[in-house]
Amino acid sequence: MGLLLGSKKARKLAGSAVGYGGAAVLGALAYRAWQNWQAGRSQGAMAPPSPAELASTDERFLPSEPAADGRPFGVALVRAMVAAAKADGHLDNTEQQAIFAAIERAGLDAEAKAALFDAMNAPVDPAAIAALAATPQQAAELWLSARLAIEPDQPAERAFLDALGHRLGLDPALRANLEREAAAALANA
Repeated sequence: MGLLLGSKKARKLAGSAVGYGGAAVLGALAYRAWQNWQAGRSQGAMAPPSPAELASTDERFLPSEPAADGRPFGVALVRAMVAAAKADGHLDNTEQQAIFAAIERAGLDAEAKAALFDAMNAPVDPAAIAALAATPQQAAELWLSARLAIEPDQPAERAFLDALGHRLGLDPALRANLEREAAAALANA
């Protein structure tokens, strides 16, 4: 996960998340944003999830259920990250090499590797990424993983995140909470 993330802070966040399981940290961040959204709150900067918070994350935010395509949800999260990384129009050689290395280290089976290599070569399609969400909770996590993969400082990256959020059917207030959660996590990385 860390090698797919664009900024140094994002890679640091992913590195610290490895001890807990990157998908668990992502789920805890999405769950916290979801809870605040349901309560009608918009939180400020938050600390990274504590071990206790990770342990109490709602199971719907853990990667135990497959994505809508039947593959492991972790593969869907990485596909969202790859698509976000490509939102500026390309994956440069450094990004490609980092993704290849991460895929090899992840110990994925041949089918999962093939899906990720296909994602690297596929056009950026927010609708295809959104179609991977089997639940509203997975939708929130997919958007958050895409946001953490990039620093949306270019119009094409922001447009990708907006289109993905729309296709996922995310309420604008929930998206704002997810954005704040991502920004806080990266600031504390």
